[in-house]
Amino acid sequence: MSKVQGPATVAYLTKRFPRLSETFILDEILGLEAAGVPLRLYAIGDPGETNVQPDVTRVASPVGYLRHRGVRGTLADLVAVLAAHIVLALSRPRRYAAVVGEVVRGPDRRTAARHFAYAGRLAVTVERDRARHLHAAFAHTPASIVRYTHLLTGLPFSFAAHAKDLYRSDPAKLAVRAAEARFVLVCSQSAGRALAERAGPAARIVLAYHGVDSARFAPAVTPEPSTGELRILAVGRLVEKKGYPVLLDALQRLIAEGTPVRCEIIGGGGLSGELTDRIDRLGLTGVVSLSGARTHQQIAQAYRHADVFVQSSVVLPDGDRDGIPNSLLEAMASGLAVVASSVAGIPEIVTDAVTGLLVAPADAAALAAALRRLAEDATLRATLGAAARAHVVTQLDRTACGQQTAALFDGSTPRAHQYA
Repeated sequence: MSKVQGPATVAYLTKRFPRLSETFILDEILGLEAAGVPLRLYAIGDPGETNVQPDVTRVASPVGYLRHRGVRGTLADLVAVLAAHIVLALSRPRRYAAVVGEVVRGPDRRTAARHFAYAGRLAVTVERDRARHLHAAFAHTPASIVRYTHLLTGLPFSFAAHAKDLYRSDPAKLAVRAAEARFVLVCSQSAGRALAERAGPAARIVLAYHGVDSARFAPAVTPEPSTGELRILAVGRLVEKKGYPVLLDALQRLIAEGTPVRCEIIGGGGLSGELTDRIDRLGLTGVVSLSGARTHQQIAQAYRHADVFVQSSVVLPDGDRDGIPNSLLEAMASGLAVVASSVAGIPEIVTDAVTGLLVAPADAAALAAALRRLAEDATLRATLGAAARAHVVTQLDRTACGQQTAALFDGSTPRAHQYA
């Protein structure tokens, strides 16, 4: 990682960058840059994905990697880590020894040692790059590394908590990170309450909704003519918490009763084969298509060709769930009528019968009923879609959200939200 000249920066650490599926991270970075925050991006690793969002080329901030290849990185990475720790041990022996002591005494020494190793390299690099603040994009590994970097350098730090990184993190470790952070960002009131339960009253929790590019995600100038079928769209990774089996079961009910529908599911992930088999078993071949991962630009076009968007999220047994999916915001900005599960932060964005329809999670019958209602009432679809777009444009536009988040990095103490 090379030396960066210029003003003092905010060092922003994420797990892997760029990732096609983590559009909310890319949107946040672009929003902070547009708001004038001098960022320096760091990632633990490069995902090596061949398909990336075209907007990655708009990111002005340089990117440095703590690991360049594979699980352990290259020999050059190892040498850089060792050199950094030697520098730190010699230049600040008491501070360094105190952090080593914490790592050795901790309950999960292997994971802690790995994070500490990365933190040493990051500490030397951010000091060279004149960082004034450390920020982690997630509450699990990135926040752990950033906290160790804070202990090694004294730089203030913050982190964001979203979904899996919040609901599946060790509460004790999360509480320590949150208590020491200058602030913790949450992307929904629901996440704020969950974090407060885990981290306790010492955490300075700040609500910062994700924004969406409401210029890119906008209704078609000329609406698509009706085909006689309800064109349904779902967008998201093919993972369990997205609840795609519930959607497929709902579609099978609609087909069985004679409601004409067609559904496209956009996203990549490990459940592709399982969902393909389920589509076959339910007799939905020719009705449902799995289109794989797509870019922002391609997805924006898909919204314009759909009548309804479905977010059938569920809560998993281990507590993992969605926060507020970016695809839901994109669909609303595109003027689509949405049907969504009342999970986590979704009811904060979708007001039932006003900006969309809410259904109970994992309830295929309720989802089918909501879709049937929209299939039979084009006026309701138009009304809900217009209200959804108006809400996103006025409350959740990426530029406005970016400016609000950017203000947190000015060095002042942010006002925390209270979660009873």
